[in-house]
Amino acid sequence: MFVHGAVVTPPASANATPDAVKGWIDRLPQRAQLYARLARLDRPAGTWLLFWPCIAGLALSGGIAHHPELIAWFGIGSIAMRGAGCVWNDIVDRDLDAQVERTRDRPVASGRVSVKAAMAFAVALSLIGLLVLLQLRGLAQLVALASLIPVAAYPFMKRITWWPQAWLGLTFNWGALVGWTAVADPSLPMLLLWAGGIAWTLGYDTIYALQDLEDDALAGIKSSARALGRRARAGVAIFYASALTLWAFALYSAANAGLAVVALLPLAAHFAWQVAKLRATDPAIALHLFRSNRAAGALWVAACAAVGLA
Repeated sequence: MFVHGAVVTPPASANATPDAVKGWIDRLPQRAQLYARLARLDRPAGTWLLFWPCIAGLALSGGIAHHPELIAWFGIGSIAMRGAGCVWNDIVDRDLDAQVERTRDRPVASGRVSVKAAMAFAVALSLIGLLVLLQLRGLAQLVALASLIPVAAYPFMKRITWWPQAWLGLTFNWGALVGWTAVADPSLPMLLLWAGGIAWTLGYDTIYALQDLEDDALAGIKSSARALGRRARAGVAIFYASALTLWAFALYSAANAGLAVVALLPLAAHFAWQVAKLRATDPAIALHLFRSNRAAGALWVAACAAVGLA
């Protein structure tokens, strides 16, 4: 509930929901908890998935050795802009979220944070992102600013297309373009890196969407998981194979050496493990596999760093 944009402390039971994870946030004041959950600070997987493409672009372009401070700035930016994106998503999707068991207790959907207050919070987070933007060179600033339009459009995609995960991939991996252009001029490996990231996101977010199949069907929410149905596992395998192929070409192009693709073998093994474990009817396994992509991102960056530093 809220009164003129002010948050009213929810009952104690409000935190015991499918979308709330017990942890350090539960030790915050009730009001702070709401905003922390609104920015998904209790669910860092998405922040990592936004962070890794930035570092992959920075690493493959050879920028880590010369500009290591950008790693910290990209980390701050990932936290702030992922939070701002989640707030915007919750504002747009508040009516749909209220119809899905896993999301109905989100602060905006449940009415415990007003739309006006949520929008002000999104602006505050965006200002932190602006601070990070100012640390980049001009070309990277322009590339980063260009992401705002697809980011703003993303929440509407699940109403328009059965493949909103593809649009999410386009936005979530924009950091590969920003990380690259922060230290180097655009090139083919940069575009291949980004394209592979889109395929990767199609895979992991299809897995994530498997948690909500029934509720999404009732609410009329479109997703790649619903589009694929029983073929979800095969679809994820194809998406991951596409990501590896595009990244292999990116590494080969950057190093001009076929041996560079060997750096992707640990990641290929990880993807194979995910596909082998995937069960479309088990939400718990789907969530576990989705979260494991934090490790997948680290393996991707390690491969890019091995080539970029060579």
